[in-house]
Amino acid sequence: MIGRRPGVRIEQNADPRETPGPSSFVDLGEITVFAESRAYEVSPHRHPAWKLVLPVGGHAVLGASTGAGVLVPPQYAHACATSSAFVAVFLEPWCLRADTAAPTWLDAPTVRRLLDAAHDGQGLDAEALRAGLTGLMGAPDVDPRIPHAVRAAAGATRIDAVAAELGLSPAGLRALVGARVGIPLSTMRQWRRLRAAVGPLVAAGGARGIADAAAAAGFADQAHLTRAARRFVGRTPGSLRRR
Repeated sequence: MIGRRPGVRIEQNADPRETPGPSSFVDLGEITVFAESRAYEVSPHRHPAWKLVLPVGGHAVLGASTGAGVLVPPQYAHACATSSAFVAVFLEPWCLRADTAAPTWLDAPTVRRLLDAAHDGQGLDAEALRAGLTGLMGAPDVDPRIPHAVRAAAGATRIDAVAAELGLSPAGLRALVGARVGIPLSTMRQWRRLRAAVGPLVAAGGARGIADAAAAAGFADQAHLTRAARRFVGRTPGSLRRR
């Protein structure tokens, strides 16, 4: 399953300001999948989720390492590139049991199996991908309060009510998420809001303004959304719009 080769140079580096965004996007809460129709390169970033990169006929590059595909752990600082079109998958940090200290490289047959699972003939099949990934890596036991708290906090103005639902104080809720997930609740909250903003940008084919998407997702303004996108995915919101 795992393979690693010396780094290679990407011949076509895409400028996020000029390149069309994802050709398709599916967000099912704990798993988000999008497809990009060409090679792409993103700046250094760190996302609070597992990220799977599945190049279609090409390879993925992280630093000096390259392979057919790669699983990047949550909170791992990196820049990433592909030499071809690709499918990217993000899963919440409690969804997989894998190495959290370093990327896990996948061999070509594994990437092909996952890409086959990703397409159901009509679009991206996020649930099939999740099943394939958990079958490959395993899924840990999850405190059911964690997914509920993260999901509810993303849409709440204050977390007092979310904490009260679980019989906790706001400080107790933050401590629970920090201890069980290893990532602050505030970070997880902003991550989910970023995903909520990206969905309309892709679905609207660029017709919806970035400022409108930012406001609808709960960001203070467009600049706030831009900072979150650069921090978590190494891209600008404009590069995530499908043109």
